[in-house]
Amino acid sequence: MWAMRRRLDEDDGTHEFHALNTLLLVVVLGLCLLSAYLIKKYRFYFMPESSAALCVGLVVGGIARLITHSDEELDFLSFSPELFFFLLLPPIIFEAGYTLRRKNFFRNLGTITMYAVVGTLISTFVVGYFTYACARAGIVDVDATNPMEALLFGALISAVDPVATLSIMGSPELNCDPLLYSLVFGESVLNDAVAIVLFRTFYNYYEEGAELDQSKIPVALFEFLFVTIGSILMGVATGLICSYLFRHTRIRDYPKYEISLLFLFAYGAYALAESIELSGIMALFFCGIVLAHYNSYNLSKTSQTTAEEIFAALSTVAESFVFMYMGMGFFTGRFKTYVERRPSFVASRRRRWRERRVARPRRRRRRVALHAGGTTLLWCWPSYFVCLGGS
Repeated sequence: MWAMRRRLDEDDGTHEFHALNTLLLVVVLGLCLLSAYLIKKYRFYFMPESSAALCVGLVVGGIARLITHSDEELDFLSFSPELFFFLLLPPIIFEAGYTLRRKNFFRNLGTITMYAVVGTLISTFVVGYFTYACARAGIVDVDATNPMEALLFGALISAVDPVATLSIMGSPELNCDPLLYSLVFGESVLNDAVAIVLFRTFYNYYEEGAELDQSKIPVALFEFLFVTIGSILMGVATGLICSYLFRHTRIRDYPKYEISLLFLFAYGAYALAESIELSGIMALFFCGIVLAHYNSYNLSKTSQTTAEEIFAALSTVAESFVFMYMGMGFFTGRFKTYVERRPSFVASRRRRWRERRVARPRRRRRRVALHAGGTTLLWCWPSYFVCLGGS
């Protein structure tokens, strides 16, 4: 009897703990959205909305670190990869694909592929071997006898996440060059498949304790093509199935089911791709493109006018939550050392310089005009978030 009562008291305490912390997150997220509103209203263009959310998260995380010493509290407020990949990232990627300027994207697909494939390969090996050299010099705590662990690190941080790119460069107030946006965003989406293949290949060698073997390169190339093509086909097929269903049913008479099924089909493509070790980002992105191109005409007039706004609202909330969580994680995360940050930043600078040298002649042959500021931003932008998150 007493044991049961004690267990009920513990359950009630746990429930109240999660309720209070959830309320805290809701209030902080509301502050982030209000700050975004004030930025737009008073035209504070020097501070993007994502930076405001990051600052709010930093303040809240710093206060939480000062006033609480509970590990459970800090764990609740620290950044969760599962929460990011399966709850926050899908609305952002889907909204980006659904509202994509398709003409600019496919017109520059060759240049985007050059940055995504060749650039990611260069990035992985430059960052990996630079980290390995730092390990040999005793600067970082990485295996100095075999470069596989360092190459795993290089592959891990070479897939630039598109959240920061979408949030800041996609802002209407920034009036970003459409070509620059297409190049940076396209690279951040397509390089996901390259990084997946490289990580799997290096991980297999790392488990076996072996070194790189040139005979395995064709296998890795086949796996890369399988992940890329499989992810794209899965996203396209899901979008076509959804469009066929909407076209041959009267679901347009029920707008609330219409929009709900639209998003569930897209989320299903993401979850299925991730479950079979493909790129969920690529599948969801191309599913959004297909749905916008083919299925938008099958929607009712009510859904046509509200779908983009609903997806934009979900994306805005997810983006604000991501940057808020990143800010709080700076103080609430369990960082054991910061020594790797400097080599990561230097290595990312070197690899972006090499990518730029490789891809620039390609842009010239295609006669794609990109101004000097855009080239500098393309070189610097993704690496800042890579080294920030990678360390």
